[in-house]
Amino acid sequence: MGCEVRVRPTRMVGVLIRLAQPAELTYLQEIENSSGEAFRDIGMPEIADDDPMSLEDLAEHEVWVAIGAEGVPVAFIATGDVDGATHVHQVSVHPSHARQGIGAALIEHVTRGDRPVTLTTFRDVPWNAPYYERLGFQAVTETSPGLAGIMREEASRGLDPASRVAMVLLPAQVRA
Repeated sequence: MGCEVRVRPTRMVGVLIRLAQPAELTYLQEIENSSGEAFRDIGMPEIADDDPMSLEDLAEHEVWVAIGAEGVPVAFIATGDVDGATHVHQVSVHPSHARQGIGAALIEHVTRGDRPVTLTTFRDVPWNAPYYERLGFQAVTETSPGLAGIMREEASRGLDPASRVAMVLLPAQVRA
């Protein structure tokens, strides 16, 4: 959204990954709300009730969508630049399409460049830090100024810093 296309769209079985269109942003908020409902099942209703990314925030980021067989978005990933890394601000998959590898495909899509990829997430939620570790992310021991700022902002919104972790996935050539 505001960034030029760096990578061609990707197609996986039944799903096309492409840049989001402005008219789709409201629907992406619905996907984020729906995917957040899983937090109720683990005793975190305040996370399920949290507002989705604003339309303004979505419009300011590079947002990729996974388009399902019905021709509408079923998942999205919103990224931006933080201290020279591609930072994942949000990744959400609609529950009707969860556990099919779509979230992993979106993450893989944004890791194709030669930059590290960072994110902040819940340390102990199974589909958060443990999931990202399986994808190759590692906990950051020293946060960059930008990541530290994101974590301070999260704390100001009531997220317990002890429950959060910053993570990084190094470019493939560095991981090899």
